[in-house]
Amino acid sequence: MKKRIKSVIVGLAAITAFALVSCSKSDGNTIKIGGVAPLSGQYTEYGLECKKGIDLAFEEINAAGGINGQQFEFICEDDEGVPAKAVNAYKKLTTQNGVRLMIGSLTSGVTIAITQLAQANKVVQIAPAATAVAVTDAGNYIFRTCYTDPFQGKVGGKFAAENLGAKTAAILYDIGNDYSVGLMENFVEEYESLGGKVIARESYNGGDKDFNAQLTKIKAANPDVVYLPDYYATVALIAKQLRAQGIDVPIVGADGWDGLVGLLGSEGGDEVLNGYYSNHYASDSTESSVQNFVKAFWEKYNEAPNSFAALGYDSAYMLRDAIVRAGSTDPEKVRDALEKTDGSYVTGHLTFDEHHNPVKSAVMIKLVKENGSLSTVYEATVDVNN
Repeated sequence: MKKRIKSVIVGLAAITAFALVSCSKSDGNTIKIGGVAPLSGQYTEYGLECKKGIDLAFEEINAAGGINGQQFEFICEDDEGVPAKAVNAYKKLTTQNGVRLMIGSLTSGVTIAITQLAQANKVVQIAPAATAVAVTDAGNYIFRTCYTDPFQGKVGGKFAAENLGAKTAAILYDIGNDYSVGLMENFVEEYESLGGKVIARESYNGGDKDFNAQLTKIKAANPDVVYLPDYYATVALIAKQLRAQGIDVPIVGADGWDGLVGLLGSEGGDEVLNGYYSNHYASDSTESSVQNFVKAFWEKYNEAPNSFAALGYDSAYMLRDAIVRAGSTDPEKVRDALEKTDGSYVTGHLTFDEHHNPVKSAVMIKLVKENGSLSTVYEATVDVNN
């Protein structure tokens, strides 16, 4: 999850990294998993939930006997959402722990901070939730479990035009955030290709708290829908001011919204009602794989899993499956096995394209109130691959 990076800065970049894997050199019966995630800081909700999904997956795998008797051991470092700290964690895990396989990261910038290192060192890196196109540009050792920003930006545009029937749209986005800009650009491209018209496009800078000037212009434009491509904390602020101005049309966003329930669930959250966002899975799906995962997650954590938990869970199982097919934890053999992935997971049936990006659909989630608390329900499946 997530900034759309336009160029790769070697050694650094911007915002989350996540898990690493290799056979322990000290114990042949252990497969060590090293992790780097935002367990504190601005994106804590993402990191903690993704880690829970990975923990659950490896707990299940170990209970089933592991791989030929080898058990997985997960070691997770906190990067605080800071690229430099992710780089330090990567170096510690690869040098001190001998990590050669990775599951990481969540948001795109911090993932990109280590992709060049992983590629140069021939370390397999799987990014659960980093959606920027540039994440997999570093080379053939880099994979992702989530779809890309251009894909979900277009999903949002198609949903607004076809499912909501919106003829006009306004957009409010972070001009300095590549994730936000990329989603905005692709939303506009798809929405206008389907006959929609963008009648207001306003921007702000990261860290801004007052959006009333931009929202006044949006209200005057009188759009049928408002697109808000940003992360959940900022979206919560904007939505409150948007509703306070009397803008009551649907609001649409992307997977960065997945955290609103955790943030607002105990405080009301009425401002985000009539809101929809593209996501990687729906916890209320009737698919048996989804329901089994949700049930196991509830039993372990006493809460519903969000998409970051599901993506972490799938990343762990996808890596396990590749190791089994490869018959080895050798990075080159695991990389080759990952390229041949063709299976059904919690977040959908997954294969990889030539850039190691998954080919799959997205779901649209609706924010609702259930028993007085903010919750989510499945709204639609949207595909723009064809």
